[in-house]
Amino acid sequence: MPKVTFLPMNMICEAKDGESILDVAINHDVPIQHACGGFCACTTCHVIVKSDEKSLSEMEDDEIERVERAVSSQGNSRLGCQARVHGDVVVEVVNLDHNY
Repeated sequence: MPKVTFLPMNMICEAKDGESILDVAINHDVPIQHACGGFCACTTCHVIVKSDEKSLSEMEDDEIERVERAVSSQGNSRLGCQARVHGDVVVEVVNLDHNY
């Protein structure tokens, strides 16, 4: 099973192939915001991919448009609700839901 490492809390969580980063976070109580419920309508689930970006699905146009508007967007930014896991990956949660 693929693993997602969430920084800065350094939580390592197993993921099902094709599961979104947001779903992995929710299933493992990782404190990540998700105001729109995972429908690519906001940027609260913004993550920065620290390593193994090729282990994620390709970005689609809707996600690209949203990510470009995200606060502190970087070239390796993704929306957790849209990025599907296909291998091990390390991401930094930008908008923590609460103090961990």
